[in-house]
Amino acid sequence: METEELFRLLPLLAPLVLIQLALLVIGLVDLARRERTRGPKWAWALVIVFVSMMGPIIYFLFGREEG
Repeated sequence: METEELFRLLPLLAPLVLIQLALLVIGLVDLARRERTRGPKWAWALVIVFVSMMGPIIYFLFGREEG
């Protein structure tokens, strides 16, 4: 990929990168603060970090234990 192409795609990629980073940080902070989760915390941390943008979303939908 040429530098010129990269700069042309940057306005499209920057918001996605920022959303990914925000979801990652929010997910990990929530996981650290939560006393109980559905499953081991270490497994949820791996999902949040390694499953790209969907990892934090999966955690918020299925990993958090209310109450």
